[in-house]
Amino acid sequence: MAVARQRAGFWRIHPVLKWVAGGLLLILVGLGVTIAVLMHRAEPMLRELIVDRLQEHFHARVELASFHISLVNGLWAEGKGLKIWPPSEVVGVSVPGRSSFPPLIQIAEFRFHAPLSYKPGRPIRISVIELKGLDVDVPPKTHFAHAQPPGRSTSNSKATVSNLLRFVVSRIQCDDAHLTIETSKPGKLPLEFAIAHLNLSRVSEGGPMQFDAELTNPRPAGLILTSGTLGPWKVEDPGETPIGGKYHFDHADLGVFKGIAGILTSTGEYSGVLRDLVVDGQTDTPDFRLTHFGTPVPLYTRFHAQVDGTNGDTWLQPVDATLGQSHLIAVGQIVRQQAKTLRDGRTLPAGHDISLNVNVDRGNIADFLRLASHSGDPLLSGDLALKTSLDIPPGTDSVLERMVLDGNFSLDDAEFASTKIQDWVSELSMRGQGKPKDAKAAAPDVRSTMQGDFQMAAEKVTLPNLKYTVPGAEIDLKGTYGIDGGTLDFAGSARTEAKISQMVGGWKGWLLKPADRLFEKNGAGTQVPIHIRGTREDPKFGVDIDPLKHTTSPAIPGESH
Repeated sequence: MAVARQRAGFWRIHPVLKWVAGGLLLILVGLGVTIAVLMHRAEPMLRELIVDRLQEHFHARVELASFHISLVNGLWAEGKGLKIWPPSEVVGVSVPGRSSFPPLIQIAEFRFHAPLSYKPGRPIRISVIELKGLDVDVPPKTHFAHAQPPGRSTSNSKATVSNLLRFVVSRIQCDDAHLTIETSKPGKLPLEFAIAHLNLSRVSEGGPMQFDAELTNPRPAGLILTSGTLGPWKVEDPGETPIGGKYHFDHADLGVFKGIAGILTSTGEYSGVLRDLVVDGQTDTPDFRLTHFGTPVPLYTRFHAQVDGTNGDTWLQPVDATLGQSHLIAVGQIVRQQAKTLRDGRTLPAGHDISLNVNVDRGNIADFLRLASHSGDPLLSGDLALKTSLDIPPGTDSVLERMVLDGNFSLDDAEFASTKIQDWVSELSMRGQGKPKDAKAAAPDVRSTMQGDFQMAAEKVTLPNLKYTVPGAEIDLKGTYGIDGGTLDFAGSARTEAKISQMVGGWKGWLLKPADRLFEKNGAGTQVPIHIRGTREDPKFGVDIDPLKHTTSPAIPGESH
């Protein structure tokens, strides 16, 4: 009560202050109401200004579902459901596989902050615009007619506001973005990029924008860090917008591709426009392997590629690769295909169809055989030269099961890892030269050569005309080699310089002299039919000397009966 009496006494003594305080309160209330009214009226004006500016810039229809502003600590604005359709000169309203074309740009949410200070004639500077859920869908190039957009009418009130209020944006920050570049090619998939984070700077300077981005790569899964320049944005055809930069792709697990494995790292540079990119880069996979065998061999590549941004088709021109100690060059293409049903009812799944021409100019056969070995010990070593086509169609089977090769090769200074096989080669050489005594003793280490054509499909290598040569002997074979089990099934003929009696030597050779004429053929001292069967670890060699193909071993040791 005493406090109340004191307050009442204060206002009786100072009546002027009472009226001043009341006036201030009324002014504040009035100001609040005025600000609320102005904000209520300003929101639709600013919304219309944003929509009109975007329509004028993109020559297209623009929709903005909601827009709100606040004057707490400056001007805060946020909007939802922004949609910008393709420019009005785009021909048609659909693309293959779609009933209608989606908006060119969709933004789920955006917000920005600007200072309340304003000077006539000067733009309002916005330091950063934050976007969430950006989706850019670029129509095919064939849908742009490059016609002049129709004129737009702007009311006097809009023109006045547009002249008074100008915004300059320094930076755009975006999370959860998605870029799709459509294609008009039948049977081709559009190219899509999932962008986890995107920062654009120098937005309002009229030239290229600087960008930093994190892209989520689906297969193989990993994060691509990239930075560079984008723009200026081509309103008449966004697909022709220039882009260039550098990228780094780390810790990509190749195990998502059935049949192969390894952790890949890649770096490089790219330039061009969104629809047509040139990429120069390198990859390093120190533990590249075929999952069925599990033996790692280091793989390093440098590549120059052209990427069709309408569908992701890639032309490799070329790939310079090193597998182990072997050097090879590959050129060709990687084409993305939609799923399709063949006439026989089979369905080819969507995926990448790889078609390359490969040239191994400085190779060692051991590097390639090691990949197809469970133990890591190759069957054979030697200097390899090889040319082949390589095709890997899309599918759910492993890469090794889908891989198709067709080419030719030559192998020099070849040496077998198997002591049994190498001893057989050395003894064959000595006997073929008519030196059976050297064959019986510790035969010298003889190197051999091979050459021929080959085809590989369904994990089986077919050799239709394999020519195997050692000093003193030449063997012509045809047959197959099973990659999985290492199975051998070859038949052919062996030609030697020495006659059969000279190959055996001693008193057995003297007894075989009458048979020399039977085995002489086409200038060879001896020509006999042979076969090689069994497995890589346990080969069986045979000589067929009669029409009934009864196997015996009068001259070549180590064969089966």
